[in-house]
Amino acid sequence: MPDVFTKAKRSDVMSRIRSRGNADTELALVRVFRVNGITGWRRHQRIRFNAQRSTSNSERSKLGVGRWKFSLSVRPDFVFPRLKLAVFVDGCFWHACPRHCRMPAGNRAFWRAKLSRNQARDRLVTSTLRKAGWRVLRVWEHELTRKRELSLLKRLQRALDSSPQPSPRPRGEGGEKSPGRRPSLRGKGKAPHLSLRSG
Repeated sequence: MPDVFTKAKRSDVMSRIRSRGNADTELALVRVFRVNGITGWRRHQRIRFNAQRSTSNSERSKLGVGRWKFSLSVRPDFVFPRLKLAVFVDGCFWHACPRHCRMPAGNRAFWRAKLSRNQARDRLVTSTLRKAGWRVLRVWEHELTRKRELSLLKRLQRALDSSPQPSPRPRGEGGEKSPGRRPSLRGKGKAPHLSLRSG
């Protein structure tokens, strides 16, 4: 059956369809976090860069609400905000995993260009975060299988241990100082030696 839209209109319609992200792979990592008691993470928290104070009212009205201008923002899959650690879960196909990415047989030039752009964007995001003082951990989709869980936990431990120590929280309402806590990884019978709690 022929398409009811012109080629340009079909392209416009398809470009407005938004993906729902990599929910299955993210949920697999959420399961790993929860089963192993890893705490202190947030999902899809926006990180903004290059904040500049807006001084004039006309400049503020151009930017929208607020008095700050942000030139770039990134939304990692998981963020450990107090440790400045961003975790991305990369799908093997969309991010061109060297082990598992199979190039589609049809329209190879399009897919090669598309996946190359995705990889270039990944490199830009990673370098931008690192320049801003963030640590970045990229997890491949194939690392989320149960048989690779222990090696993934070791990578997470290294990333959490090498993050800078969190600063203490501000004083609470009663004036007492709240101690800064690091994310923890409680061993659930699998790897009790992977304790990330600080004393």
